[in-house]
Amino acid sequence: MNQFDNRKFVIAGVILLVALVFLIRLFYVQVLNSNYKIFAENNALQKQVVIPLRGLVYDRKGKILINNQVVYDLMVVPGQVQELDTAAFCEMLEMEPEEFRQRLQLATEYSRYKPSVFIKALSVKTYGRFQELLHELRGFFVMASTTRYYPYATASHILGYTGEVDRNKLDMSTEFYRPGDYIGMSGIEKEYEMELRGEKGLRNVLVDVFNREKGSYMDGEYDNPSIPGQALHTSLDLDLQLYGEKLMRNKMGSIVAIEPATGEILALLSSPAYDPNLLQGQERAKNYRKLQLDPATPLFNRATDAKYRPGSIFKIVQSLVALQQEVITENTGFSCNRSLVGCHNHPPATNVEKAIQYSCNPYYFMCYKRMIQQGKAKSVFKDSRIGLEIWNEHVKSFGLGKRLGTDLPNINQGFVPDVKFYDKWYGEGRWAFSTIYSNSIGEGELGVVPIQMANLAAIIANKGYYYTPHIVKGIGDEKATPEQFKVKHYTTVDSSHFDMVLEAMRRVVEEPGGTARRARVEGITICGKTGTVQNKDREDHSVFIALAPKENPKIAIAVYVEYSGFGGQWAAPIASLMIEKYLTDSISRPADEQRILDADFINTKKDTLLPLEITVSQAVPATGL
Repeated sequence: MNQFDNRKFVIAGVILLVALVFLIRLFYVQVLNSNYKIFAENNALQKQVVIPLRGLVYDRKGKILINNQVVYDLMVVPGQVQELDTAAFCEMLEMEPEEFRQRLQLATEYSRYKPSVFIKALSVKTYGRFQELLHELRGFFVMASTTRYYPYATASHILGYTGEVDRNKLDMSTEFYRPGDYIGMSGIEKEYEMELRGEKGLRNVLVDVFNREKGSYMDGEYDNPSIPGQALHTSLDLDLQLYGEKLMRNKMGSIVAIEPATGEILALLSSPAYDPNLLQGQERAKNYRKLQLDPATPLFNRATDAKYRPGSIFKIVQSLVALQQEVITENTGFSCNRSLVGCHNHPPATNVEKAIQYSCNPYYFMCYKRMIQQGKAKSVFKDSRIGLEIWNEHVKSFGLGKRLGTDLPNINQGFVPDVKFYDKWYGEGRWAFSTIYSNSIGEGELGVVPIQMANLAAIIANKGYYYTPHIVKGIGDEKATPEQFKVKHYTTVDSSHFDMVLEAMRRVVEEPGGTARRARVEGITICGKTGTVQNKDREDHSVFIALAPKENPKIAIAVYVEYSGFGGQWAAPIASLMIEKYLTDSISRPADEQRILDADFINTKKDTLLPLEITVSQAVPATGL
């Protein structure tokens, strides 16, 4: 026997040994180990992604604004789908065969072997039928899921809604989202998506040849539990929000109320609004189309995205900036010269306080002229450029003309014109104060957003500074307020100038000759300013900002009622009702309340529903109050 024969026996021995090991292992798996019996009776181990519960959302008093409710999703694994009666399948789901093919194609593009959502939120009736027919539908199964539920059907523009993630988001974040997953689409549902969504889990499930679930694999030993999203604790006062929506029924406009001491938003509503529950479940797409086509634009958030001229409310800012620049003093008076700009009948504006109280247009024409033309250059054009640059910097320190860093998406920044704008529009060296004087009374090219106007009221309440307005005051169990909302933002105006402005605003509401006498409330000292924002060939917008009480203010508010008339006629009484409701939790003027509730500016003005975007071509002289 030579050396090669020995090697032959060694190799054969190794092969026999390996074969013996495999035989022993096979005997153990098939006979001794009970797990094999389980797999013999079940044809699949199904890995199911466990969607975490989205975080709940609360109002400032602990009432739940957004909850979760259980629904059942129809899932599909395209690679397991066998021939089925497509017509009967589509009839049961009330869908067209083409839609069936499109949904299956999308699922296949995602993965042939991983489950994805075929239909979200089956109705109870359809879910019951599927449970009976699942053994005939290879590749399909039903999985419990959750959808959002808004128990008070309120604050739709704040809370927002969720919807299925789009393909662009899938491309950007494949590690978390898959087809059929929900994602925040608007409001704080979108802004706080990362905090609300939680972390997914994984469940290993045994299913039989009829696709029926038989239980967890190895008693869940290899499962990964999901982690729920964090709760959001908002600053919203639910009762005040609901009351504001009641007052704004059949009206177009908005209300924003802020707590000056913190910047917390107490109420923010845009009217008309919508029930956020309409954008959940199978009817979501159909309801969304209806809302999109509604001429009253209920999906549009007027409180944060509608841009208007500030009107006479801007006279407060003009007063403060002029005082800071020392082009006037508190006792400066100007005659009501209507040859300069139109005005209404009122007593003489012999000082700044009375100018604000009576809302004198010629007074602010002269005030603005002194700021723009200060004699710092011989050329009137160069002088106006220097004056406008200084004025622009002061005005923007009030949070105007820039996007407030609040925790709501799509905030409009409004517009404060500057030198570059006028150079582009008129040409360099071809404009001066005489070209831009409409800005003096809050008209012209100025554009503001209602949330900025409520923030202006908060600035006056704080005598020169503000906290960024925000909805969420705490996140998770620790209820920690985001750091960016704890920072004070100061204006360029010294705090010493604000006492006079506060007194003037008190006189607007409390004293004869004030333009907001309808806003008086017994026992509450309200400081306010009306605005009547003019529109070319349309009715005016009624506007009012206020704070209360005068000493240690607890609420600052801005009210816009589109196409309704003077600021003191509608916006002022609505604001005063909101203030009284918040401070006393009661209403002492039922007749005034009923007058507001009965007013209808939607059904009577269907030809003028959309808010204006401010352009130079729309600028018109004003006589606003």
